[in-house]
Amino acid sequence: MIQYIDGKRFRDMFVSGANNLQNHKDLVDKLNVFPVPDGDTGTNMSLTISYAIKELSKVQNDDITDIGKALSKGSLMGARGNSGVILSQIIRGIAKSIEGKDSLNVVDLANALKNGSDTAYKAVIKPIEGTILTVVRESGEYAVKVANSNMDMIEFLELVVKKANESLNKTPELLKALKEAGVVDSGGKGLVLIYEGMLSSLKGRNIESIEGGASSNVEVNVEQNISSEDIKFQYCTEFILESDKIDDLAIREMYMKFGDSLAVVGDEGVIKVHVHTNDPGLAIQEALKYGQLLTIKIENMKLQHENKVLNETAQTQEVPVEEKEYGFIATSMGEGLAQIFKDFGVDHIIEGGQTMNPSTEDFMKAIENLNAKNIIILPNNSNIIMAANQAKELSDKNIIVIPTKNVAQAFATLVTFDADADVSENEANMMEALSSVKSGQVTYAVRDTVINDVEVKEGNIIGIAEGKLLSAGDNVDEITADLIGKLVDEDSAIITLFYGEDTSEEEAEALRDSLEEKFEDIDVELHYGGQPLYYYLISVE
Repeated sequence: MIQYIDGKRFRDMFVSGANNLQNHKDLVDKLNVFPVPDGDTGTNMSLTISYAIKELSKVQNDDITDIGKALSKGSLMGARGNSGVILSQIIRGIAKSIEGKDSLNVVDLANALKNGSDTAYKAVIKPIEGTILTVVRESGEYAVKVANSNMDMIEFLELVVKKANESLNKTPELLKALKEAGVVDSGGKGLVLIYEGMLSSLKGRNIESIEGGASSNVEVNVEQNISSEDIKFQYCTEFILESDKIDDLAIREMYMKFGDSLAVVGDEGVIKVHVHTNDPGLAIQEALKYGQLLTIKIENMKLQHENKVLNETAQTQEVPVEEKEYGFIATSMGEGLAQIFKDFGVDHIIEGGQTMNPSTEDFMKAIENLNAKNIIILPNNSNIIMAANQAKELSDKNIIVIPTKNVAQAFATLVTFDADADVSENEANMMEALSSVKSGQVTYAVRDTVINDVEVKEGNIIGIAEGKLLSAGDNVDEITADLIGKLVDEDSAIITLFYGEDTSEEEAEALRDSLEEKFEDIDVELHYGGQPLYYYLISVE
């Protein structure tokens, strides 16, 4: 009978849960409502929790508080996609609840699970039932209901896992889209996999990763348009300070004098500091006055390699850098789309989209390297908006997130931007532009299903627009034309096609010509997007 778990056992349970999710992430990906080839919930949750495990590996002791803080910090910075952001908040709530405890009994663990649920719900503006939120809430409430201090921990967690599975299996009854697609909620399934992995560890069977460990990390590339001559402060200095003598606000004020691109994130006793400075040694010595450093990283931004000699005197090169009024960050997949964004004046392109969602940390890096008073982020995917907003909350810069769900909306908002207008006026105009464009995508199906009364067979070409699957068939051109026909109305003036990497220029030009004949009163524009998996991205204005 197990009535208490100590720090080591809690660590093992969490790693086992992370590995179980990692091992089944492809299964979770396939639970996407639409049968598209780039369902990504499992990948996002796996990458999010891998950051947590990576941060956990830096904790050399088995103190429950330290373990919780590491998991919270890692998942927060590594959060990708809506499911990943929600998972990071669940972990954050659990970590807060177990803080200061030497061991956990059943009641402690039950309260932690409930607090994880409460924290996640607070982070979502409009919680939707039938998702991971339902699973974490119902299992958390049930955990508190059945828990008592004399209960066997294994028996307790078995009941919680059973309840979580019951809640998961009911998600199609709460969301019509899940029921039509014949799947359960993918985020809820990911959470259940974590719980099941934790239970397996508690029973003495730690789940190992079959893909090299849950701490494996897949990076998303951030394009940086910065010349070495533009770098005023040479050393990118990052460290995590553990201290009970100073808080993050005081640290932020103190480190203003050391350089620029300052970002300080605090979580009760653990403070992460990022600063560009010409004297990293002095910056680190200052931090050591208040506690111990858990991690240190110093990078010479001019030489583009890590500087491991902490006491080396930095050689300064003062180059005045004028702060721009506006800076732009956009997420995009495909070299053609990236070039269009550059032509619009976007400063940073984060490579990512539906196929690979950027993390909160990816946005933080882009923000830190952009010298502008006001930074506008265009996520360009509904599954990326939460990570962008999380980066906004962590940054001390003025960040405006325009909740673009696709590149068509992004280009429409960029057209309305006026460099001479103030921030509030630009934000209002860009938000209004979101509704001025209709968008669609043409890809292929990875499974049989029936959605929106459209029967789909694996391998079919499918057309998706405005969040609905509208067309299915065997011919790319026919499905694209059919989809456009459903988007066009009497007010439509422009049809824009962005063709992907699997579509030739000749094929795209032939389709454009046929569309010009079909819609003779509407201008048809064609651009190379280079996006993977999607034959065409469509914009109708």
